[in-house]
Amino acid sequence: MEELLKVLTELKPDVDFSTETGLIDNAILDSFDIVQLVTTLKETFDIDITPADIVPENFNSAEALWAMVERLQ
Repeated sequence: MEELLKVLTELKPDVDFSTETGLIDNAILDSFDIVQLVTTLKETFDIDITPADIVPENFNSAEALWAMVERLQ
């Protein structure tokens, strides 16, 4: 989770990812951020993120992202 928070903070340094639960719903992350994030997560965690995985439920919070990463590892 620590590595994920580092990745997210590098993407958007002004967001508190440890408490934010509406990254998609509140338009904190846009489509360009998602593309960059998917690429970084694939490289960092050696996972395959398919289009079916790119849904708001998986990207709304750091916890949801971490759950997806763990599931795909």
